[in-house]
Amino acid sequence: MSKGKFITFEGVDGAGKSTHLHWFADVLRQRGLDVLVTREPGGTPLGERLREILLSQPMHAETEALLMFAARLEHIGQVIRPALRRGTWVVSDRFSDASFAYQGGGRGVALSKLEQLERWVHEDLQPDLTLLFDIPIEVARQRLSSNTSLDRFEQEQGSFFEKVRQAYLERYQKNPQRFVLIDAAQTPEAVKADLEKIILALA
Repeated sequence: MSKGKFITFEGVDGAGKSTHLHWFADVLRQRGLDVLVTREPGGTPLGERLREILLSQPMHAETEALLMFAARLEHIGQVIRPALRRGTWVVSDRFSDASFAYQGGGRGVALSKLEQLERWVHEDLQPDLTLLFDIPIEVARQRLSSNTSLDRFEQEQGSFFEKVRQAYLERYQKNPQRFVLIDAAQTPEAVKADLEKIILALA
């Protein structure tokens, strides 16, 4: 049995990645693939409980980073690796790039500490493909403005998200072989057209 592929969707809040993720997975399924959709933080019972805490409770930036990677360790062991081993394609809403962007870029946690956590938790596992939904922050904030139940991250100021966006772009520049940059300011139809081209190249 061939190993499954691991695909991650990344981007700032309001970029629209979650809107397109399930559609992307459905198109892969239509092409005969077994696809598992998951998310971070979350993906396991413990991960979902940690998600509730992370999205609602104020905490030290390094505590936040540690909890993110703790949830990720469970996620990898219980969900991601078993699925990949049985040939299932895993499509995840966020992975470690989000920690480098949000806790590193946004919160200012030292990259050396995040790199150490990454090596500890999943040194031999990286996504086969990461789709980075990039968008001007003012557009992302406008998209979120109609949401009346914003979580702790979504309530951050624009300056926080500018740092997050720049950290994402730095990850993209350092790993161009893994990342595909999606212009998320386009219409949903245009974004889907871009994603369809990626699917054709993948499967």
